[in-house]
Amino acid sequence: MWWKVLLFVGMTAMIIASYVTPAPQQQIGESSRIFYYHIPQAWICVLAFAMSMVYSIRYLRSRRIEFDDRAVETALLGFVFCLLATVTGSIFARIAWGSLFWSWDPRQTSVFVLLLIYGAYFALRGAVQDPDRRAALSGVYSIFAFVTVPFLIFVLPRMVPSLHPEDSIVDSSMKFTMDPLVGTIFFSSLALYTVLYFWMLNLSGRVGRLVRVREDVES
Repeated sequence: MWWKVLLFVGMTAMIIASYVTPAPQQQIGESSRIFYYHIPQAWICVLAFAMSMVYSIRYLRSRRIEFDDRAVETALLGFVFCLLATVTGSIFARIAWGSLFWSWDPRQTSVFVLLLIYGAYFALRGAVQDPDRRAALSGVYSIFAFVTVPFLIFVLPRMVPSLHPEDSIVDSSMKFTMDPLVGTIFFSSLALYTVLYFWMLNLSGRVGRLVRVREDVES
């Protein structure tokens, strides 16, 4: 219980600090404060999809249905955080770039494709009725789906010209571009979002187990 209190206090302190301190990037201005939320959301998206792949591999090796449950639970969280990162990125694009909320910038396009890939994952699960076959097919799909994540998030947007800033965290020589105060708030946000993700994953797992128990009782 104590860590939940610390998470609440830490998240509150981070949110306050993100608004009362100077903007992290003075050239961009106040809109750069979204940096404290957008990047951690994108990080959780990648982490959650990676965890889905790990659980899918564990299911395919053991055929234990609880691993399939965990794979879909963390994929759902990854999809939610991917949507959040897309929304915050669109808001930033509108303010900082002076463009439309959606302009099909390479970064926006690659994230849209990623959402389609994982949307197809959920469609696949909904289309297959047999539980074992559904788990096996979606497990294989999850593995191949994650292979696209590093390419769509990190590689493709850097292969073509983009308005998205490339030196938000590190420069071309891999040195941190943030001053100590900005770095403290940013990495605190990153850690807090990570704890929040694992808490949400734990809660979804507990709910999923209760649902499965009820289904077993009813059958």
